[in-house]
Amino acid sequence: MGAASSTEGEREPLIFPPNPETSIQPVYSRVYGRRWLVLTLFSLLAFMQGMVWNTWGPIQNSAIHAYDFAKSDIAVLVLWGPVGFTPWLLFMWLMDKKGLRASLLLSVFFMVMGAALRSVPVPDLQLRRWLIHGGQLLNGLAGPTIMSAGPLLSTTWFAPDQRATATAVASLVSYLGAACSFIVGPLLVPAPNDTTSVMVARAVVSTDTQINHIRDRIQLVLYAEFGMVALLFAAVLCYFPSRPPIPPSVAAASQRLRYSSSICRLLSNFRFLMIALAYAVPTGVMAGWSGVLDMILTPARVSQVDAGWIGFWSVVGGCVFGVAMARFADSIRGMLKLILVLMMAGASLASTWFTLTCLTRLTHLPSTAATLYTSCIVLGIFINSSVPIFFELLIETVYPVPEGITCGVVTFLGNLVTGCLLFFLTFYTTELSWLNWCLTGSCAFSLVLILFFRESYDRLYLDVFVSV
Repeated sequence: MGAASSTEGEREPLIFPPNPETSIQPVYSRVYGRRWLVLTLFSLLAFMQGMVWNTWGPIQNSAIHAYDFAKSDIAVLVLWGPVGFTPWLLFMWLMDKKGLRASLLLSVFFMVMGAALRSVPVPDLQLRRWLIHGGQLLNGLAGPTIMSAGPLLSTTWFAPDQRATATAVASLVSYLGAACSFIVGPLLVPAPNDTTSVMVARAVVSTDTQINHIRDRIQLVLYAEFGMVALLFAAVLCYFPSRPPIPPSVAAASQRLRYSSSICRLLSNFRFLMIALAYAVPTGVMAGWSGVLDMILTPARVSQVDAGWIGFWSVVGGCVFGVAMARFADSIRGMLKLILVLMMAGASLASTWFTLTCLTRLTHLPSTAATLYTSCIVLGIFINSSVPIFFELLIETVYPVPEGITCGVVTFLGNLVTGCLLFFLTFYTTELSWLNWCLTGSCAFSLVLILFFRESYDRLYLDVFVSV
């Protein structure tokens, strides 16, 4: 697996910079078969981080009955993901100075400790709730690396004509993990008897037998997630190199800006801030919205299982479409802005449709399972699939700023939006139609910013023209 060691003659530089004063060094580029193993390990970690983060939203009705959570507690459990981004500057520094392996090992350690903490079966419900909150926070601390390192991995290991595709896989698979929790949770954890009523929290007092059964099933989910995270931690500990022996492209071998210079350049670049906000606002609102989707659909008399399936297919559709669009972007380089315009225009229309459908008493639009499924799935396809395209455009805009730092800043902004939304949600959970309007407005806001954005492709120019 991978390339054999090169001879002395093979190590002669094949790619020379056109200007001897440039910082690009002559390189011999090569791709290794082991890149797929590295991408697979990283993707599985991202998958589990997303699944652990979204454990409680899809089974919020069951958790309320089993552990005496309030609805605001469910919002806080989702909120710990964005809170975990608070020390993002430290993680970005570690990734820049020590490489991807060191930063990823630290993140997986947090994931293991968090999953273990949530699984401790103490009988005291108050202590159990604190342990669950602590575990969610530790899992959130893995977010800055897991959600930001995908473009760095793709640049470090993959050739230019595979880069967007690798970025899509690495950055979208965490959403797929969150989507699977919409299915795993409701299928394994039984819902209380009153999940279709509007005031679902404590309308009917469950029997002790039912509560104990729900707790046992939730405990099974927690144990299973802990086992999978521990297994992946052992795999990364055994093998996960930071970079290949020989870089796959000119851009991968070129010198990058230092950490402090990179942060200053990003914060002073108006074009970067435009596209960063265009990414952060809709994806941040979407993350908060999907984390409480069960609560949003409860007034429409959608059951916990049906809400899980809606959330699942909306994210899965976005992941599949995102990888397809990234592969398309790899084949027609230089069209990232146009792709984003089409995606966010579709997201704006789909979110408006979903919002008006949920207000059927005012709009008199048909609110059927088919319309809710379709509008929500189309919305998820457009927003989630835009993530890798945003990442690639951001990196092209600010090159030679390191990919990990660039994506670390924008994912922090996205989680800041999610955190602010969920923080407000902890105080206002009685009626959630305003959250649908926030999602619609965020998509329209992003579309306007993209339309006025002037794109550039500095990294692409380096790979295509310098290497010929």
